[in-house]
Amino acid sequence: MTYRFPYAEWTRASIEAWSLGIEASTVIGLRLMRMATGGPLADREAQLMWSEKMQAAMELQTAWMTGGLGTTPLSGTRGAVRHYRKKVRANRKRLG
Repeated sequence: MTYRFPYAEWTRASIEAWSLGIEASTVIGLRLMRMATGGPLADREAQLMWSEKMQAAMELQTAWMTGGLGTTPLSGTRGAVRHYRKKVRANRKRLG
């Protein structure tokens, strides 16, 4: 019989969340550089940032309320991280 760490899945989810945080900080830096230049692109980025955040939050809330994130705390956590990771990666690609 082999030993299985009882919190392996939560540890994995924690690492995924940490990784998302690193990616998000990269996007924050890219956005700040864009907004520091000023002008119409900076204004557009600020508006886009706000609308994207609200849209992502509403999508996640809808997924949670309809059971789209699963039925366990772990599946909900991993689903939320996946949801935001898609948004962060799209922004990193657009800004980078």
